[in-house]
Amino acid sequence: MKPEGRARAAERQERSERFFSPANLISASRIPLAVVFAFVPDAAVRVAVVAAAAASDLLDGWIARRLGPSRLGAKIDPVADKLFYLTGFGVLGLSGALSPLEVAGVLLRDILTPLGYLASVLARRPYSSPARVGGKAVTVGQCLTLCAWLLDSTLLRPLAWATAAIGLYALADYGRLAVRGADGTHD
Repeated sequence: MKPEGRARAAERQERSERFFSPANLISASRIPLAVVFAFVPDAAVRVAVVAAAAASDLLDGWIARRLGPSRLGAKIDPVADKLFYLTGFGVLGLSGALSPLEVAGVLLRDILTPLGYLASVLARRPYSSPARVGGKAVTVGQCLTLCAWLLDSTLLRPLAWATAAIGLYALADYGRLAVRGADGTHD
């Protein structure tokens, strides 16, 4: 490897070991957005909040890839995502627009992935999976489902069921990855 290549690799390694990065602030912004979503009942404001949360999810990843990730970012990003969507679908569920089973289906990935991580920690084999296409597709489905509810769209129920189905795929994909990781094989 050329000296400048080694220097860039060392710089990337150093950035990935730092505790904080600017992307963390963007990830954390989803927490106050969840509060606004819960307490401001105006549909237009809530649509804007969902759009801001989705934009922050895209932007924090982009910034982390450009400036380097951080140890805090690896924790705060998924926590902020889960808090936002649990809040949003909690509000939706309280409205009665979807049944509790449908809300649980849309949130299935967000409920079960932390439990899977906890099980891996209890088994003394902590495993955290990288971002996957299925997981990203669930997030898109969740955003669309919330917007369908806020815009009083007839697509609300079909989007909820489609998101739940994508969530099942994402969970199977994460599970396959975790088993391969536990066996020492890689994807």
